[in-house]
Amino acid sequence: MKILVLNAGSSSQKSALYDLSEEASDRPLQPLWEAKIDWTHREGVAEIEVKTNSSKIHEERSASDRIDTLSHLLETLTSGDTQVIQNLSDIEAIGHRVVHGGQDYRESVLITPEVRSAIDRLSTFAPSHNPANLEGIEAMEQLLGTVPQVAVFDTAFHAQLPLSSAVYPIPYSWFEKGIRRYGFHGISHQYCANRAAQLLNQDLRELRLITCHLGNGCSLAAIQKGRSIDTTMGFTPLDGLMMGSRSGSVDPGILIHLMREKQYSPDDLDHLLNEDSGLKGVSGISSDMRQVLAAIAAEHSSKESDATHSQAKLAFEIYIHRLRSGIGSMMASLQGVDTLVFTGGVGENSADVRSQTCEAFRFLGLELDTQKNANHPVDQDIATPASTVRVLVIHTEEDWAIAQETQRIVCKR
Repeated sequence: MKILVLNAGSSSQKSALYDLSEEASDRPLQPLWEAKIDWTHREGVAEIEVKTNSSKIHEERSASDRIDTLSHLLETLTSGDTQVIQNLSDIEAIGHRVVHGGQDYRESVLITPEVRSAIDRLSTFAPSHNPANLEGIEAMEQLLGTVPQVAVFDTAFHAQLPLSSAVYPIPYSWFEKGIRRYGFHGISHQYCANRAAQLLNQDLRELRLITCHLGNGCSLAAIQKGRSIDTTMGFTPLDGLMMGSRSGSVDPGILIHLMREKQYSPDDLDHLLNEDSGLKGVSGISSDMRQVLAAIAAEHSSKESDATHSQAKLAFEIYIHRLRSGIGSMMASLQGVDTLVFTGGVGENSADVRSQTCEAFRFLGLELDTQKNANHPVDQDIATPASTVRVLVIHTEEDWAIAQETQRIVCKR
């Protein structure tokens, strides 16, 4: 079965084509074709990258019509150096990452008019994500007609959180209206949990795992018997850890103060907390951890220090402090931990983040192998043999997980 995966964001679109007719493997299959559209670098311009095993192209197009851009992207599947199929009719199913499924969608589902309406309604809870997910669904319907489409929800993995974790300490009537902890990055957390069990050659149901998805968005999950029992993101993806440009958890009294004294509107606060906070807000440099660490390194090599470098150092220290605190909280929920997993762009690529985070848990007997940690590990255990806690770096494969879920849903209908 050839499955097209769309992972849509507000400013970018990742796509991949998988052929799941091959024999099942413990390791993820490589896509036949991968593509990315980025609308952020130049106003009115869509940057397109497409690659296959043998070819790679990069081009720019007018971004005035996203459906037209997606249509052009699909043309690269059937023509030119990146052709991997004869006709678009060879695509048998489409899988979409949908960020928020609310209380109604606790697993992946075939997309129907009712499901589309729900995704639209839930855009209130995930305004930066659900509208883009819906736009991708509607575009594929226009371009590929009646090909079955599947929504794979980021919230689904956390749908069975215990009420003690899911319910906020606010009037219970709010919970009855749907205000609760939903959790996000569920596709990644679930994939990494399963992959960790494979790498350790252990039964997932016997492992106490803490998965750290650290990218521009960051979240933790405490996983017991293969199920999420606690997580850091909440009603929206804004809660929890410090992130690239998102604040994570803050005292709600700050927001009340700003609305009263500074006359900030809800839209003002939404922008500040989602776009101008986190690493970007504190460092004054960037939401990209690489640039923050580069600024810190520049300070160390310079004879003079300035405020920008000091802020970069502070941003990194806050990030690590909050990450350590979150991991400690997840340990308490699990009543211990067997394995700590790092994934996402920062989790997979920043040896400094991993080492600084793990340093706080040496008292538990956790010991990193410094050489392994520094050598760009992928799907590896970077703890020493004597460590009481295994530490894994796993390359998250959200698109592959979406493809598998899509096949499962389409085949059982």
